[in-house]
Amino acid sequence: MLENTFIHITGIGPKTEQLLWNRGIRTWQDFLDHKKPVFSQERDSAIKRELENSLENRNNLRHFVQSLPPSDLWRVYETFQSQAVFLDIETSGGYQGLDEITVIGLYDGRRVQTFVNGRNLDDFEQALTSSSLVITFNGSCFDLPYLRRWFRHIELPSAHIDLRFVLRKLGLRGGLKSIEEQVGLFRDPAVKGLNGFDAVLLWKDYQWGDESALERLILYNTMDIVQLKPLMELGVRELKKRLLAF
Repeated sequence: MLENTFIHITGIGPKTEQLLWNRGIRTWQDFLDHKKPVFSQERDSAIKRELENSLENRNNLRHFVQSLPPSDLWRVYETFQSQAVFLDIETSGGYQGLDEITVIGLYDGRRVQTFVNGRNLDDFEQALTSSSLVITFNGSCFDLPYLRRWFRHIELPSAHIDLRFVLRKLGLRGGLKSIEEQVGLFRDPAVKGLNGFDAVLLWKDYQWGDESALERLILYNTMDIVQLKPLMELGVRELKKRLLAF
């Protein structure tokens, strides 16, 4: 999808991008190889310079983070998925007057890492440094602001895709669990039906000595992150299908 994209080029918006696709100019190389004028000689030359720069930077995620509209950052996923990590946090929800992070889950598509308050939460920052792209559900409003408050000097990945807004483009609304059900994804029976408030209660039970409550909370958090990967793939696949109807 990335090399089909033109909206990161100065002066090109969605309508002009669609016009290019309709004229058979479907990739950066197509434009560079086009013999006839596309717009004007001056404008074509400027676009070609930017496209050549894009080709030189096709493995540089930061280049596209800076030039793509945030709502279209999903287009980088296929190219940079090996640098991506799915993230979700749980909090104490104000229990005993504290509003703190209790559990953080990371999933790189192969391995789950879990960080628990009072155990290994401080290891989270180092674990995150191996990723350049973080994917969340509603992380713009919840997870990332919490992380910035908790880890005062944290360096979050340069790119963030919030799946809540990607899926909204497809008409999928509601919370994560609701969307999972809408698309036919299922959770482990041990945590099926649990929500964020239940996660707060599980942490409370763990604080009172129930180790099994922590195990269940970790499973709940793990389901939150591993379900994001098929949802991300669904979002990219369906949005591509809508845009690239060649």
